Amino acid sequence: MLPFSSTQTKPSLLPPNLYPSSHSFSHSLLPPYSTLKSPKKQTHLDLQRLRIQAIDAAQPFDYEFQIKTQYQKSNALKIGIIGFGNYGQFLARTFVQQGHTVLAQSRSDYSNVAQDFGVSFFADPNDLCEQHPHVVLLCTSIISTEKVIKSFPFHRLRRNTLFVDVLSVKEFPRDLFLNYLPAEFDILCTHPMFGQQSGKDSWVGLPFVYDKVRIGDSGFRLSRCEKFLDIFAKEGCRMVEMSCAEHDRHAAGSQFVTHTMGRLLEKFRLESSSINTLGYETLLNLVENTAGDSFDLYYGLFMYNKNAMEQLERLDMAFEALKKELFGNLHEVCRKQLFGSAEGIGIQREKETAKPQKLLSSGTQIRSNEDPQNGAQKGYDNGHASLNSASMSLR
Repeated sequence: MLPFSSTQTKPSLLPPNLYPSSHSFSHSLLPPYSTLKSPKKQTHLDLQRLRIQAIDAAQPFDYEFQIKTQYQKSNALKIGIIGFGNYGQFLARTFVQQGHTVLAQSRSDYSNVAQDFGVSFFADPNDLCEQHPHVVLLCTSIISTEKVIKSFPFHRLRRNTLFVDVLSVKEFPRDLFLNYLPAEFDILCTHPMFGQQSGKDSWVGLPFVYDKVRIGDSGFRLSRCEKFLDIFAKEGCRMVEMSCAEHDRHAAGSQFVTHTMGRLLEKFRLESSSINTLGYETLLNLVENTAGDSFDLYYGLFMYNKNAMEQLERLDMAFEALKKELFGNLHEVCRKQLFGSAEGIGIQREKETAKPQKLLSSGTQIRSNEDPQNGAQKGYDNGHASLNSASMSLR
């Protein structure tokens, strides 16, 4: 068989970088020697045909593809989600899209949903733990968290597993983790400040609060924590590092108040109309967002955040103050409408009474609208009556 160089014609037919080379051809692609044309008769089309068949062919030794695959695997985490309800599924979708391996366990059977997401579902937490996930993500309800942690088979996990929660309160799960988790486990408390409704289109700009409660100082453990946080950073979240205590103080004044107003307006039964204002549309959206969350979430925000009661009392005081202000102004208006004329007459009489009065010889005052002679006669009659009564007593 002729070497490849003998089959090439003048360099002017093809650019140098498009000529076939030995590493991009298989010898079987070349025709038999007897059928090869002489260099003088070989055409540009023949060379182009060979070039198209062989250029950039997929080979098992494609090092670029292998390096890319290896890089993706090295940055991928195996994440076990405990509690595969609405919020667990909401997060799992993004985890899978970023190339992470996701395992899930829940009391209810979500095997069909998990299969659609590309998630491995386990009915028993022991089976999930035997897969040795890098991260165990707690997505249970607030009120069931303690029960789940107390019964969890930690002994089946690797000794340095990272535990993460996404509850809406932070001091409560932090204390549970510190009390029940083995000392070798890492703890990361997080709160994505968005849900299925507010984050259904994008997570860009939405706050993600986290507190590195206990992270080992080895390179692997630090890198694992950063890789998990990077999931939310890649989606455009606004990353906020904050202590659990500070989070609960701020969340009581924002999240709990928001849920309270939304549920209050839901019971008020707001209805849409053809003349909705933008402000009213905002209220309707608030009701829709809060109504999509379970009451257990709202109850957990109240029960397991020590700052919630204070906010509830402040709301009550604010509402009472507002009613007093409204009714105070209303009483003034009604008083003027109902008693305005009578009060005017009374004020006029007070002014008249305040004028200096003349005295009769008997000491009786003369009214301003009374004739002095009549006043004198009345004074005389009064004095005469007093003498008569005195004489009767002497008898």
